[in-house]
Amino acid sequence: LIWSLLSYFFITILKTNIYKLIILVGTFALALAFAGNDLVNFIGVPIAAWQSYQAWIDPLINVDGLSASEFSMGILGKKVATPSLLLLLAGFIMVLTLWFSSKAKNVVKTSLDLSSQGETQERFNPNFFSRTLVRGSMMISKYTEIMIPSSLNKKIDKQFEKPVIELDKGKIHELPAFDMVRAAVNLMVAGVLISIATSYKLPLSTTYVTFMVAMGTSLADKAWGSESAVYRVAGVLNVIGGWFGTALSAFIAAGTIAYLIHLGGATMIAILLLFVVIVLIRNYMSHHKKSKKIKAEDSLNKAESKSIHGVIEESADNISKALKRVGKINNTTINGLVNQDLATLKKAKENVKKLETEIEHLQNDIFYFIKDLDDSYLGASKFYIDIIGSLQDIAQSSSLIAKVSHKHVNNNHKKLKKRQIEELLEINDKLIELFDKIRKVFDSRTFDKIVPDIIESKLSLLTEVKDAIHKQVERTRQKDTTSPKNTTLYFIILLETKDLIKACVNILNLYYDEHDWEKDNFG
Repeated sequence: LIWSLLSYFFITILKTNIYKLIILVGTFALALAFAGNDLVNFIGVPIAAWQSYQAWIDPLINVDGLSASEFSMGILGKKVATPSLLLLLAGFIMVLTLWFSSKAKNVVKTSLDLSSQGETQERFNPNFFSRTLVRGSMMISKYTEIMIPSSLNKKIDKQFEKPVIELDKGKIHELPAFDMVRAAVNLMVAGVLISIATSYKLPLSTTYVTFMVAMGTSLADKAWGSESAVYRVAGVLNVIGGWFGTALSAFIAAGTIAYLIHLGGATMIAILLLFVVIVLIRNYMSHHKKSKKIKAEDSLNKAESKSIHGVIEESADNISKALKRVGKINNTTINGLVNQDLATLKKAKENVKKLETEIEHLQNDIFYFIKDLDDSYLGASKFYIDIIGSLQDIAQSSSLIAKVSHKHVNNNHKKLKKRQIEELLEINDKLIELFDKIRKVFDSRTFDKIVPDIIESKLSLLTEVKDAIHKQVERTRQKDTTSPKNTTLYFIILLETKDLIKACVNILNLYYDEHDWEKDNFG
């Protein structure tokens, strides 16, 4: 009743948005709930150990001067007041961890992405379970909708209608993941659940509770539509599976460590402490390396311009970056294949997969790019689509070369012949040289040099690839090659190299035509 009267006062008298007040109070409530639960988990054991030691050395408590192994643990059964200084210090450490920890930020980003009301870059790939759950839910929804009267269905749909707000493209990315109603519910429900569990001394994961509350409100708020449900459900299943996997691993590890300490005593404790330090350092380095994305200068960026000239400029940077990375990937692949180095070939596969993912993200953004274009610049959409398509062709050719090379070495097939290796290395060197020339043109924006300089280099390289194919045909006919796997691999690499060159030429032609058009129309 009191809170209802206060809410009425703020809404009617002070004309305050009550959701802002609830979110403010809820933020502090959730923070206190986290502190009340996690702070105990964080400092409970070390403080208990420290206070046990203080009791053991206190002559008024340990009157008989018993050894540590014989001293009673009855002191731990009493209520103990934790020193305020230790609480403040622990809280300060937690704040610093939340502020600077990349893992903590990644957890928050995962929750926001999975609960986002709008379109976002999906981070999880669909799997069998997510597809099955979504398909089953859609079937249940379909049959339920048939049984419910249409008038009631209309009323329900009306509750989920979103207000149409026209925003600039730059402002769209600044929108929050969800509205204030859901934010208020998330904060208050999670805070209440954690506080109740803490008051009853029930063990729980505060992060898990908060995450599941956020996912539940997302589902209830229809944040997961047919465009995103399969990705979001896969993400939720991955996160939940990861938590339960971690819990099981911790359970087994705790039991194993306790048994080892029982066997080895103080010596085993020292060995385990050293092992823990090594594992922590290794995990930190591994996570840092994993979370570190591709350098900014080499990552592909979405087109933001609304004019054809702006799209040309931005796409030129993407093409230069893509060719730089494809050149490195191809060089790594060929060297790995020549040296039968499986680790190098695996690295090439991973790198080309990252490139394909970035290009896929550019493709997914085409819809929004076209919608935000000015009517006078609709020609930029066709140019941008053609560029993305050619970049995808380049990445696919490079990907296939990396995959078949890795598969060949992984299956322990015969190594390439000396003449094949020499031809591939020569073609690869000239391909990298061609990429460097194209990159210089795009970096300097000197598109008038496309013809004849680069076109001549392209024709020369295509001729060399065709000659290599012809030579391999002759070798096969003359029975110089006895391995069908070897021959298949060699043909695939040469044919995909030819496709890769042609895709580069398509991009060059697009830019040369646009450059000529701009020159004719704008001087």
